[in-house]
Amino acid sequence: MTISREQSSAMRGIAILGIVLHNYLHWLRPMVKENEYHFSQHNADRMVFELVSPNIDTWANMISFFGHYGVPVFVFLSAYGLVMKYEKSLTRNSPWSFFSSHYRKLFFMMIVGYSAFLLIDNITPGARHYTFWNVIGQLGMFSNLYENPDRAIWPGPYWYFGLMVQIYLVYRLFFYKGEKSMWNIIPRKWENGVLISVAAFFLLLQLLIPPMSEALEWYRYNIFGSLPVFLLSVLFARKVSAARAPWKISKPTHLAVTIISCVLTIYFSTMFVTWIFVPFLICIGTYCFVKCLPEVLLKGFSWVGTISAAMFVCHPITRKIIIPISHRGDILTGTLIYLITTIMLSILFKHLIEAVMKQK
Repeated sequence: MTISREQSSAMRGIAILGIVLHNYLHWLRPMVKENEYHFSQHNADRMVFELVSPNIDTWANMISFFGHYGVPVFVFLSAYGLVMKYEKSLTRNSPWSFFSSHYRKLFFMMIVGYSAFLLIDNITPGARHYTFWNVIGQLGMFSNLYENPDRAIWPGPYWYFGLMVQIYLVYRLFFYKGEKSMWNIIPRKWENGVLISVAAFFLLLQLLIPPMSEALEWYRYNIFGSLPVFLLSVLFARKVSAARAPWKISKPTHLAVTIISCVLTIYFSTMFVTWIFVPFLICIGTYCFVKCLPEVLLKGFSWVGTISAAMFVCHPITRKIIIPISHRGDILTGTLIYLITTIMLSILFKHLIEAVMKQK
């Protein structure tokens, strides 16, 4: 039940396509808006209406509503990769060297896209008014902690950099299982229970927060909203993927689980109580979907996964330039041009990011 390098890359490819398309389509006025940081019953009801009364724009509405769930897939893969790299291979590292190296990678990825976006934003209509501390918070990747992160972070998708900084810090300090780590004080027989308990606590704590409150927005902008998926992925990497299954799970079984996950995702998205569980269904469905893909599609999504980091940092640029096409009513053409230009620009940005990372 391990995830191969190609399958992991394909999952990243699917996730980034969802994120990139969502971040374009949800800006269009007629689209169904997502329930990402809040839960709006109106948005959920509109999603159901679009499904039971399909029209020419239903595909766009569904991506607008569900596309942001590429983020928990990236969180899932990050946890899996950290365990495999630093625990399974026994790679030694101090807390400072671990955190500083990952912070440096995130910063160089972010600054390449952020610098280009600032230039484009200020020479195109609708430039944002930037404040000193909002820029500093973005450069330092800590603006998620501001009282109103939704108003402070621009471009909006860059909130993910602050989230990953928090995830790396919390993982290395509290959940890393290696030499001289705090996790070693946990008795071995309690390890699984501790991970599940902490994940359940932060998952269910959301139910005590009003669904449309700024408190829930802040909660989900920061690590608390993503920690349950992260910790259960850590558990998966440590225990389940290491186990030798006595049988081989067939592609039809993976396909059936994919379909069930999709159906449950739609149903769970209609109620606040079940909405908090949707990220787990998304991760399960994406994992099983990749497992049953034919070779040609697997390779295609895997290739997209190799440029996923560059796509993430540059897609706000192409969105700002291309989206007027869709604002004028031609949604399909604008989306196609946006996706093509984003992929092409991502190939260039990938080399640029790699060149910047080599600088000392």
